[in-house]
Amino acid sequence: MKGLIRKETGIFVLLVVLCLVTALKEPRFLSAQNLVNTSRLIGLYGIFSIGAGLVIITGGIDLSVGSMFALLGVLLAMWLSEKHWSPMLAIAAVLALGTALGTFHAFLITKLRMQPFIVTLCGLLFYRGMARFIANDETKGFGGAQGFESLQKFATGSLFGLPMPVVILLVVSLIMGVLLHRSVWGRHLFAAGRNEEAARYSGINTVRVIGSTYVIGGFLAAIAGILIAFYTNSISPSGHGNFYELYGIAAAVLGGCSLRGGEGSIVGILLGTILLQVLRNLVIFLNIPSSLEFAVIGAVILIGVLADQTLSRRAALRRTT
Repeated sequence: MKGLIRKETGIFVLLVVLCLVTALKEPRFLSAQNLVNTSRLIGLYGIFSIGAGLVIITGGIDLSVGSMFALLGVLLAMWLSEKHWSPMLAIAAVLALGTALGTFHAFLITKLRMQPFIVTLCGLLFYRGMARFIANDETKGFGGAQGFESLQKFATGSLFGLPMPVVILLVVSLIMGVLLHRSVWGRHLFAAGRNEEAARYSGINTVRVIGSTYVIGGFLAAIAGILIAFYTNSISPSGHGNFYELYGIAAAVLGGCSLRGGEGSIVGILLGTILLQVLRNLVIFLNIPSSLEFAVIGAVILIGVLADQTLSRRAALRRTT
């Protein structure tokens, strides 16, 4: 716990330094418009990053999120704009489908004992292919949102001055924070992540605990997918959501979630998400070519993993001396 608090403190200090550097380099960073836009992105990315973080705490990984956004976004746009479903039915169907996909991942990983990397990599390919097939490789959108104006206004609007994705992120963070850090399920989750076999012998239903993180991840991805679809207002099945899974993994790793499993926190994931968005702002304001954005993210993930390994080795040496 102390090590985790130190990680979160370090991330927070780094975040403050980056914000100061960015604000000094470019005063527009603190403009009202940029802060609103950045906070909206933090909300969008933070929701599915929490799901990615829960999976990583178990020692797993989910590579399918970006392609899931494409599939769910295409279906949502078609159901609303072409099939003229009622907004509530379309939203319920997207949430149910996202949860079902997460449940399918959980079944393959916990019951059939397949590797999470393989399962979700296949999901990445399959969901992208299905999105392109269903949409006939055509861009789908919401147009003027005729018939579901209230839904679009809700997804893209604000509440008490906060963009709606931020409001939803705060609610999700509160619920998941209680579950992860103040419940038996959370304790079992950390135990399964540290040593699944030992947790199983101690009486923990590791199949249910680990599988539940993929179900929750699928549900949170569906929520984020709806918001992202309305944020972009158009969904290209071949490009929508590309590499978004990297943002979720990077946010979780930067936030203190160990890729070995058994470590992480909701606060840390939120800090990691904010840090990534500040880095994206820095890339833009420093006129760094946008093509290097993923290179920056890759470098950040690498540094985060190296820092995690270094801290773990030091902690192990202190315990043995």
